[in-house]
Amino acid sequence: MTDTTTPAIPTPTGSGGAAGPTAADDVEALAGRAAASSRAFAQTAPRDRARALVAVGDALAAAADELIDLAMAETGLARPRLTGELKRTVVQLKLFAETIVDGAYLDARIDPADPEFALGARPDLRRTLVPLGPVLNYAGSNFPFAFSVAGGDTAAALAAGCPVIVKGHPGHPQLSIRTAAIVAEALAVAGMPDGVFQLALGQEAGVALLKDDRIRAGSFTGSLRAGRFLADVAAARPRPIPFFGELGSVNPVFVFPSAAAGAGAAATIGAGFAASISGSAGQLCTKPGFLFVPAESAAELTRAVASGVAGVPEQRMLNPQIASGFVARQHTVLGADGVSTVVDGGTRLDGDEQGWVTPTVASTTVAALSAAGSAVLDEAFGPLSVVVAYDDVSELAALAAELFPGNLTSTVFLGEGDESALVHEFVSVLSETSGRVLFGGWPTGVAVTPAMQHGGPYPATTSDSGTSVGSAAITRFLRAVTYQDAPQPLLPPQLRDDNPWNVPQTISPPGASATWGALV
Repeated sequence: MTDTTTPAIPTPTGSGGAAGPTAADDVEALAGRAAASSRAFAQTAPRDRARALVAVGDALAAAADELIDLAMAETGLARPRLTGELKRTVVQLKLFAETIVDGAYLDARIDPADPEFALGARPDLRRTLVPLGPVLNYAGSNFPFAFSVAGGDTAAALAAGCPVIVKGHPGHPQLSIRTAAIVAEALAVAGMPDGVFQLALGQEAGVALLKDDRIRAGSFTGSLRAGRFLADVAAARPRPIPFFGELGSVNPVFVFPSAAAGAGAAATIGAGFAASISGSAGQLCTKPGFLFVPAESAAELTRAVASGVAGVPEQRMLNPQIASGFVARQHTVLGADGVSTVVDGGTRLDGDEQGWVTPTVASTTVAALSAAGSAVLDEAFGPLSVVVAYDDVSELAALAAELFPGNLTSTVFLGEGDESALVHEFVSVLSETSGRVLFGGWPTGVAVTPAMQHGGPYPATTSDSGTSVGSAAITRFLRAVTYQDAPQPLLPPQLRDDNPWNVPQTISPPGASATWGALV
């Protein structure tokens, strides 16, 4: 049970109901509790951890009305959006539960001793993945459920068997505290070790914890500036640690001439683009920031986009800081040489300095975009996107590689049967610069499934080898260990001959090495 002498969850104070920053002494206590629970939690059976994750999901679902009311008040996001996001959060907890019960994520490999091995007698070798240790998760602002206290990074780390300390986001502190309390109680009732889940608040606490030697990995969703700072802190430690940061993405969309030529194509593409850039006030990491269109269709497609955003109602941005950043970015983009304003959505500040926005659409050419550089190419976190006219489809591959070296997504619209060598080359480039390549769809809306990849080359993420969505997210918080000639009782359960956890084991058959020469 929770040790009440060192609260794992901050207590709300003051009339606003928010807790103050975590004090230095409490930071030390948080790290100590996480480290103390690490070994016992790592050794829990996958089925036991799975039951705990399901219990957390059920507890969050039971408190849905309370949590959604808090989220609406603090973020300005609409109830339907938050209802769907909370459902997604519960689903991903249960997906991770199913994944660890299956056991394939442990990647258990067994090479029995082989005196006839081609390179000489081989010892008994058994390899598996084990938890890294305590994880520090920095909650995101734009998904107060799915990328926050009980979001994907927390769920993945807990599924892996790693204690988690969440650094709550200042944009929704009351929601963070209440969510954390529900998660901590559900884990305790499920019998998980004390200290496996805790919450910290405040920038100083977040940096101090990242520097603490007992923290073995960090995960982050937020801005390029803050994410790069934290990644550098993690890398500069006496013992550097993995840091999985999602930092920024402009998610370009490319329309081939063959896709724009069909009857009604412009209207369909324009409406879809408008919906994708305006959802949740454009505050989505997968929002498409650029729409590349053939010059001969640019006017028609731009009109279609403008028509699509015309009826979008005013939406509140997440917090005043994000609103002020969006205003500055909007002025920079619209003031760049060669950029024309198609729809000036503007931004209104209310008495609480909250920002209210409608979509902004600009247009330019490839030459002007290249000349403007970062002034236009950098991410605009909000409902602003740029339509870019290009002259020759053959320039798109080089353009994508040069201007968009790292993104979460890239999208291409092709005509029926458009599978030329040029298209193959272009798709190959997109696969090098993006974590997810879409054909004829829109990147907003990230499915929580085993095959999802939500990551990409820098600056989209600090490590493009992992994903923060989908069951593969668990592997970020694991590392490999091989046991050589170990007595059966000293092996982890997943590597024993009796396989008490009943997980998949890849076992090399006798004499398999004799065939290698024939293969090469």
